[in-house]
Amino acid sequence: MNALDVWESRIMALDAKLRPLAQRPVDVTRAGWVERLRSGVPPLDEADARFEAEKLLGELSAAYAQGTEETRNALRRMFAGNRSFAWAVSWAERAAGAPGLRQRLILFSMQDQGQDSRDALLTLEEICREAATAGVDIQPALREVADLSSGVNKYGMGSTRDLLLKHCPAR
Repeated sequence: MNALDVWESRIMALDAKLRPLAQRPVDVTRAGWVERLRSGVPPLDEADARFEAEKLLGELSAAYAQGTEETRNALRRMFAGNRSFAWAVSWAERAAGAPGLRQRLILFSMQDQGQDSRDALLTLEEICREAATAGVDIQPALREVADLSSGVNKYGMGSTRDLLLKHCPAR
């Protein structure tokens, strides 16, 4: 078994573990639903999958950043095919500064806009805003990760590469 097959097997196992949480209904007609979601236990913690998921995410991130286009395409397909995993995976603790920004942008790139480019755009804006507020020069990380990202315009709002490049600060 090669590394991609092993990673896919691990992703599929986590996806199955997280699926009940990802598919749990949310009553958006009930007052305070957004606050309840924000204050709830993160899905990886609720499923007792945080350690395993972050270990895997570290391996995937390194392979994505250092691998070939074929490897990156395969990882993006794994995220697309395992929606519950892609929805739940995150870092509990964000590295500070430029390394933290790069870490979050690589995950953003692997997720390749997920199910909705509008949600992806909001996520990217939040990532950039937090980094800029912390005084991080976001341009180098955005350009680096854009070079790793898909150029496919999946939903008509631009590719992941386009979204990253549009958020580069003016020169």
